[in-house]
Amino acid sequence: MDFDIPQITVLMPAYNAGKYIGDAIRSVLNQTFTDFELLIVNDGSTDNTVEVIRSFNDPRIVLIYQDNKGVATALNKGLKYARAPHIARFDADDICHTERLELQYGFMLANPEFSIIGSAADYIDMDGHFLFTHKPPAFDNDEIQLLKYSVCPFIHSSVFYKRDLIIRKGGYNEQAYTYEDHFLWVNILKDQKACNLSLPLIKVRLNPESITIDEKWRPRKFRDIKYATLKNKTISQTESDLLIEIGEKQYSDKIKKGSYYALCGKKLLLNNFQPQKARMHVSKAIGISPLRLDNYLLYTVSFFPQRFITWLHKIISGGPSHD
Repeated sequence: MDFDIPQITVLMPAYNAGKYIGDAIRSVLNQTFTDFELLIVNDGSTDNTVEVIRSFNDPRIVLIYQDNKGVATALNKGLKYARAPHIARFDADDICHTERLELQYGFMLANPEFSIIGSAADYIDMDGHFLFTHKPPAFDNDEIQLLKYSVCPFIHSSVFYKRDLIIRKGGYNEQAYTYEDHFLWVNILKDQKACNLSLPLIKVRLNPESITIDEKWRPRKFRDIKYATLKNKTISQTESDLLIEIGEKQYSDKIKKGSYYALCGKKLLLNNFQPQKARMHVSKAIGISPLRLDNYLLYTVSFFPQRFITWLHKIISGGPSHD
């Protein structure tokens, strides 16, 4: 094995992830496939993230630094310094299933015409408790190509792709605030083969520290800009500035915690039907944001039978879509 030229770079941006990054690193180091480097881009963390990373003594871990400039900038810097031809994206608060790298690398070797491989994912709460299994919106390439631009085809931290392709296509657009991955896919998938494996290969941790919140908590202006830029496959500096302005106004403990508990409650109803646990989470969301009427509706609906809840969700989610 030659660690100077690994086959895979596991690319992990990290910002104030000290609470979870230890578990994330261990899950990578315990992979059945071992010919990789774990490239961590510290995005100006102010907590103990770096101390946790340095507590691991493994030559495959590479730590680089940047000022706090966001996920997209960190990813582009990581792509620049990555030594492997294959990139396995991974977030600092998630967990890799043991065979993730082996399965995705093996699939790509057997099917070299594919450029991007994602997977299903198990979602967990901030304490590591299982919430639900998420299946991607499409699995084979033909299905992915038919998706509307408004539907993100991959769970970002599950993707495995060819490094040179992403660099050749310009990398992540740093103006697409919080959806740099979705923006990348709509711009490159037309002439690339991609798929999602049906087996969950990662655990995605929902947590209130994340910069990404449930989209339904975003103002309509944010969503309008996001979907207009995805449709047009371009984003202006003015649009980017507005997204950042809106996002920073929402970057508060109150909004992030409220969004987190509401999302957990919703998923415990729709995907894992545990109404009592769902009500516990929604009650916390109501306590944090008592003026949000949708939380009261969610709490009330939790007393109805599962079949009715599923039917109601289909009716509500079948509203106006982005064409």
